[in-house]
Amino acid sequence: MLKLYLFISLMCLVRSDTDETCPSFTRLSFHSAVIGTGLNVKLMLYTRKNLTCAQAVNSTALGNLNVTKKTAFIVHGFRPTGSPPVWIGDLVEGLLFVEDMNVVVVDWNRGATTVIYNHAASKTKKVAVVLKEFIDQMLAKGASLDNIYMIGVSLGAHISGFVGEMYDGQLGRITALGYREPLGNIDFYPNGGLDQPGCPKTIFGGLQYFKCDHQRSVYLYLSSLRENCTITAYPCDSYQDYRNGKCVSCLTPQKESCPLLGYYADHWEDYLKDKDPPMTKAFFDTAEEKPFCMYHYFVDILTWNKNIRRGDITIKLRDKAGSTTESKINHEPATFQKYHQVSLLARFNQDLDKVAAISLMFSTGSIVGPKYKLRILRMKLRSLAHPERPQLCRYDLVLTENVETVFQPILCPKLQM
Repeated sequence: MLKLYLFISLMCLVRSDTDETCPSFTRLSFHSAVIGTGLNVKLMLYTRKNLTCAQAVNSTALGNLNVTKKTAFIVHGFRPTGSPPVWIGDLVEGLLFVEDMNVVVVDWNRGATTVIYNHAASKTKKVAVVLKEFIDQMLAKGASLDNIYMIGVSLGAHISGFVGEMYDGQLGRITALGYREPLGNIDFYPNGGLDQPGCPKTIFGGLQYFKCDHQRSVYLYLSSLRENCTITAYPCDSYQDYRNGKCVSCLTPQKESCPLLGYYADHWEDYLKDKDPPMTKAFFDTAEEKPFCMYHYFVDILTWNKNIRRGDITIKLRDKAGSTTESKINHEPATFQKYHQVSLLARFNQDLDKVAAISLMFSTGSIVGPKYKLRILRMKLRSLAHPERPQLCRYDLVLTENVETVFQPILCPKLQM
């Protein structure tokens, strides 16, 4: 079965390619992109024994590649300026940090460097043929297809898919960073898969406006290798359902866990074996900056207003040290009815272990007119990431619209659901 783990997003050492003691990624110029370049594929091998100095390899010389270990191929994509991808060194280092493996950087910058995307795309199958010839030699030396891992960015994802097709879907794993439609066993959609927080919203953001969203998938993958955070995703039919807290069934005791973004996504493979077809979409939100982690809580609110209230909730948490974190639950107005509990999914960019104070603010979004009040019988805060933590409650609160109300929570009764 094709084991394809697709990361949907937004997207994608260093000198010339002359003979060097330590081969480095081909550096070209915008001039090269304008006049075009002929295809030339360089393969550079990194292992834990040569972390900083690559070894040139090819289909007739595997070098120090250990065929008994996993081999990860890093395949870049379209390069309209000719510059080396800034993330390649971090990705090599991160992969070798988490596992003792072979890492092969596939440098096809002479071919990918052009201002015309279709010219680069037309060369992807030729790159795939070069990689197949190399993998065939690995197999002849005793390697296993199960140990082949392709990591492709942008057009590199297409190349990885072509290689997988050449082996009838028997490669161990493919991670594709740079495609929107669902194709893989797991398709991850950060922030819904469109605009990413922290990226420029207008063309006045310069070059980052064109590449930041698309490139974010690479940095999200990198966060799973070295950053001190684990990004949890939630299997769901839509981003709206996820934001509305309807997709947390993977946290129930009957299931081991929710899928993790990045390198450890394949740990969820056993769950997928029970699905037909073995595919799922998973959604999650991220912070604006590294390491991008968000921490999820449910805010359960039971109200006793006579009339229905509709509006947004802003919640802030503070610990004893004074650290604060805030979540605005405003993607769509919540409907508060008398004696009806509303469970709101709050996302914070910090995980405060011991919450000393909580503040709530209610808003209808109206600028003119009277200020409404939200009368709360009970508020309950519960962590999704750490369900073992005590749930925090507060009773008999009255929120005046657009006024922040601060209070100290108490432990909820243990028998309370």
